Amino acid sequence: MALLVAADPARLLAAPLTYDAVGTACTGRVPAGFRGARHSAVVGSGRADFERAVAAVFDWRAQRGAGLRVRATGPSRAPGTVVVLTAGLPRLGYDIPCRVVWARTEGDERGFAYGTLPGHPESGEECFLVRLTPAGDVVYEIRVFFRLASPLARLGGPVSLLAQRLATHRYVTAIRRAVRG
Repeated sequence: MALLVAADPARLLAAPLTYDAVGTACTGRVPAGFRGARHSAVVGSGRADFERAVAAVFDWRAQRGAGLRVRATGPSRAPGTVVVLTAGLPRLGYDIPCRVVWARTEGDERGFAYGTLPGHPESGEECFLVRLTPAGDVVYEIRVFFRLASPLARLGGPVSLLAQRLATHRYVTAIRRAVRG
């Protein structure tokens, strides 16, 4: 938690992930002991919309559009990049540390996944994909597996799950907005 001191992403480069099934979110499988969620939405059509959606995903615009502050050691397209997302007010926010564990930067399906680091309220992985279908639809998909990890998240239970659903809705809205320009 960033009460007066924010987590430094560079200091988390060697931190271990808080789960074992690294890369699994992109497959859509949910490891034993975790909850899974999947959400997809058509956000545009055609190659130009696809490229705008991809650029937005790799530029952290979904996270920023959800109201999170983003500090990263590198780009989301580079596995190993550590990102600290911060929810809440500046200097009084809640830090959400993650590491990019997977990225696909070529083809008609592109995106990345990040996994949770110590201090994250959940344990698991989230994958953000943009796909251009043969029919020309641009589909933005979020795949996640998680379990509540921090005492605060477990105490919040249903509120924590509601916050996750709200973030997903805001992620989709942000990517739609980016596609429209």
